[in-house]
Amino acid sequence: MPDASTWLYAGLAGIIVAAPAITRASGLEPITVTATRVEKTTAEIPAAVSVVGQDQIQLGAEQLGLDESLGGIPGLFFLNRYNFAQDLRASIRGFGARSSFGIRGIRIVVDGIPETLPDGQGSVDGIDLGSARQISVIRGPASSLYGNASGGAILIETERGPVLPFAEVRATAGDFDFNKLQLKTGGESGDLNFLLNLSDTSIDGYRDHSEYENTQFNGRFEYTLSTTSSLLTTLHHTDQPLANDPGALSAPDAAADPTQAFTNNVLFDAGEALTQTRIGMLYKTQIGDGRDLEARVYTIRRDFGNRLPFASGGVVELDRLVTGGGLKYIVAGELAGRRNRLLAGIDYDRQDDDRSRFDNLQGVVGAQTFEQNELVTSLGIYLQNEIRLTDEIEITAGLRYDDVEFDVSDRFLSDGDDSGKVNLDQVSPMIGISLSKDGNTTIYANISSAFETPTTTEFANPSGGGFNQDLDPQLSTNYEIGIKKLAGNHRFEAAIFHIDVEDELTPFEDPAQPGRVFFENAGSSDRDGLEVAYSRALGDDFELSAAYTWSDFVFHRFEDADGDVFDGNRIPGIPRDLLRLGLSWFGDSGLYASWDAVYTGEIYADNANQVRVESYTVSNLRAGYNGFSRDLEGSVFVGANNLFDEEYFGNIRINAFGGRYFEPAPERNLFIGASLRTRF
Repeated sequence: MPDASTWLYAGLAGIIVAAPAITRASGLEPITVTATRVEKTTAEIPAAVSVVGQDQIQLGAEQLGLDESLGGIPGLFFLNRYNFAQDLRASIRGFGARSSFGIRGIRIVVDGIPETLPDGQGSVDGIDLGSARQISVIRGPASSLYGNASGGAILIETERGPVLPFAEVRATAGDFDFNKLQLKTGGESGDLNFLLNLSDTSIDGYRDHSEYENTQFNGRFEYTLSTTSSLLTTLHHTDQPLANDPGALSAPDAAADPTQAFTNNVLFDAGEALTQTRIGMLYKTQIGDGRDLEARVYTIRRDFGNRLPFASGGVVELDRLVTGGGLKYIVAGELAGRRNRLLAGIDYDRQDDDRSRFDNLQGVVGAQTFEQNELVTSLGIYLQNEIRLTDEIEITAGLRYDDVEFDVSDRFLSDGDDSGKVNLDQVSPMIGISLSKDGNTTIYANISSAFETPTTTEFANPSGGGFNQDLDPQLSTNYEIGIKKLAGNHRFEAAIFHIDVEDELTPFEDPAQPGRVFFENAGSSDRDGLEVAYSRALGDDFELSAAYTWSDFVFHRFEDADGDVFDGNRIPGIPRDLLRLGLSWFGDSGLYASWDAVYTGEIYADNANQVRVESYTVSNLRAGYNGFSRDLEGSVFVGANNLFDEEYFGNIRINAFGGRYFEPAPERNLFIGASLRTRF
């Protein structure tokens, strides 16, 4: 449990929340979200939920990754911003830190459509930040609502078209040959609201062999069918023909030349290419007083190719088709004379992967070594009930049953038939209570759970094809208390939690297959943490924000396959201390500026805690001007990343073989941009 320093931080937080507020004319308005699959303000939810808006996401930003706008959320930690072949690595309360690529342990939903696969693997290459309106983050296990891979959730909503149609062009350029061009239009025509966004991004990167190219199209079409029903259709396409992987370096190599790529990554032309199309439809209707029905269907098609830095089986080709749908029914009324709302729903998702591997002959595709079909089906049924016992007290209880089946069909039989099935199911309950005082302060507590299966990639068998039958799902139970306060010109939140994790999934590398990651179960782990966030308006033009995270995450019981014991060691990949300070200024003339600094405490790179990554502080600055003239709106902006030229590692590869843990981050780099919007 937290030590004395933790309680000191909590005590200081209590002093802040008790301090008198300075009334500000504009104030801070309550934020409404659908994080719990029903519309509520963040203060009403008995869990840690954070929200960022459109200005934080888009205004004067490079829009290269989620970390630009979500870095100020406590409990949320990012690595790997600059290696686009490995994807951004996000973790919430430690969930996701183990990921070798993509996002694990966190459910990602875009406009009501899951970007996380049925097996629990998520990615961000299909997320369009240039048209994002709001991002909500649930911190902590949430499987009772979102199912597999829910150590938390990131929910992204696309902006609606305005009443008056518009067209906008935006161009950004910067160091390392960074270029981004964006074209956006939207508006309303009769019962149709629409928004279209097209962007093209390229960058050579700070390190050798880290070039990246990506083109995205995002469309949102909402049609009002009647006064009580609507149909939302979303369409997204990503074409990413190039994302090279410079690989990780040893400490001596990183010190000698941080811009270099690992030799084998260049020799074998390591990297990836992909195309992905996502189509989703969301139908909402009121079917009576206090009764709402929502139905969704979607499909995702992904073609993916990957070259790894070794010869045998070092080329991966993947043809993926994901389909799914769901129903949600909400009944609001009274139960025993108390306000009550019941939510019931069902989710069904199907992931069909054709996966092949070939020898990598120094960047050239060689003989086939592996071919199998991987079918994952997921069925989830959930209930949630909210009952208002008094004007101040509300109880929320939820329950979800998940059944996930993995079925592999081996089609490369020359080395034997490795076909097989794995079926995993789990019941995930939660219960929470919230006490609202004076309408501005809410105290809450909850017990929630998470169920997390290995992904098809994590199920990879180190000894050949098929699934690793020794892997079990990871189970977590979260105990949490927190406080939220919104008054006048300041907002405050704090949460203290303890999480028990059984069969924690942890990565390792096989010396015979360097660069390829496999997984094993740790016995159990304990996670104790404190999260604090505070923002205050200073006068009419300035806003100060701060976020602090204390994480004491340790293996309680863990002996690996080699017999090494790691009991009591810290879980690698997560800093104990994470602090962000930010200051923003918005002038009446249209000028604005925003500065932030993030301190990241030391991180261990291995289970044995023998490799320690030193702490570092990175500061960023952006400023700009927005101007209007009749129907035209123009803006110019500039930014500096790593303002004080800190030397640090942008990514740490956990338990890497050969001491190659480190991916150096860029030195100070600048960008500049401009946009022009017209209304018609």
